[in-house]
Amino acid sequence: MSTSAPARQPWPASGAGNRADYERDIFLWSQEQARLLHLRRFAELDIEHLAEEIECMGKSERRDLAGRMARLTAHLLAWRCQPESRNGGLRATICDARKRIALALKETPSLKAALRDQDWQDGVWLDARVHARTESGVRDDALPDACPWTMEKAADPDFWPAAPKLQPFAVGLAARRSE
Repeated sequence: MSTSAPARQPWPASGAGNRADYERDIFLWSQEQARLLHLRRFAELDIEHLAEEIECMGKSERRDLAGRMARLTAHLLAWRCQPESRNGGLRATICDARKRIALALKETPSLKAALRDQDWQDGVWLDARVHARTESGVRDDALPDACPWTMEKAADPDFWPAAPKLQPFAVGLAARRSE
């Protein structure tokens, strides 16, 4: 007579069993949770992890938008601070970034509120400065401390920042203009 243990079901349907599934294979766990929802078998759902995942999904969308805005803002900084580098490639990159952002906002309209959230904007600006320095070679002293435009303005397809105005070399001296 064999004393081997009975075969164990790898993916039990009970809510308690789903917690273990979540730790082992989140993709398979998510598919099982979706199946249970469609079948309206709510008592079997892993509510705790479902709530966590839904919260994380929203944060992920917000982080994705922040990353896209930081890269766009970095390209706009390069456009602004390095007028000699303006070319069709940079213009196309900026246009494509704006289209991607517009699509993300169309798919998730509630993310538009992030564009006006000061803490979110500050994070985007810090990342944009890093991207501008490392990817475009914008000098640190050419970067303003605060973003010179709003995130909504940056996403506007008609907005193209002008080069900053030259500052006079000494107090009381006017910047020279060529006539």
